[in-house]
Amino acid sequence: MTTTTRRTHGFTDLPRLMALMTGDEKHGPAATSTLDALWVLYDRVLRVDPERLDDPERDRFLLSKGHGPMAYYAVLAAKGFLPVEWLPGFGSYDSPLGHHPDRVLVPGAEIGSGSLGHGLPIAVGTALGLRAQGRPGPAVWVLIGDAELDEGSNHEAIAFAGPAGLDRLHTIVIDNSSASHARPGGIAARFEAAGWSAETVDGRNHEALHAAFTAPHPGRPRVVVARVEPKNAPAPVQT
Repeated sequence: MTTTTRRTHGFTDLPRLMALMTGDEKHGPAATSTLDALWVLYDRVLRVDPERLDDPERDRFLLSKGHGPMAYYAVLAAKGFLPVEWLPGFGSYDSPLGHHPDRVLVPGAEIGSGSLGHGLPIAVGTALGLRAQGRPGPAVWVLIGDAELDEGSNHEAIAFAGPAGLDRLHTIVIDNSSASHARPGGIAARFEAAGWSAETVDGRNHEALHAAFTAPHPGRPRVVVARVEPKNAPAPVQT
């Protein structure tokens, strides 16, 4: 029997891990725009690990921006959720790592995603479900793109979550200037008007991201808008 050794990697390993994934339909800008936020979340915030994927008290992370999953797969591999040896097969016929993540095939994936506008409503339902089960501990996190806010399903989820006081719900919006219908006043204003706690930060600054992710927000859901370089612009080198 062949066994695969899983070991953890650091942030500086992520470009090399992403480079292992080749082929068409990579959606590179969608992936690289999320890299820093994903790393800070999995490295310093989320209470979940490969040995406790079914723990009912785990935090839940939902990747709504699933059409660019390379960074997500790289972070999962770096943290030992899946073998690094899987990465070169990305997108191939017999690979578990598809162009959209599949929760049945990808260890640690809570939802299958990639069709924009679904992740935040599912996260709202997840937070409601945990509340109904009497589980106040697990946090629910969802990562969406700014262009997803063009979807009506997200308008309804935002409008519901604030008055419902879903304070275990956290949304990360990766803003790479992709939205066709950007709201005057900025993304955070939309959430604040619906009763959310909101903050906008540099999406490449790990300390700023961590501070925003861990800021208290009693009685209100939380959104962090992570601004990164516009789509198709070269990503800055992390130092």
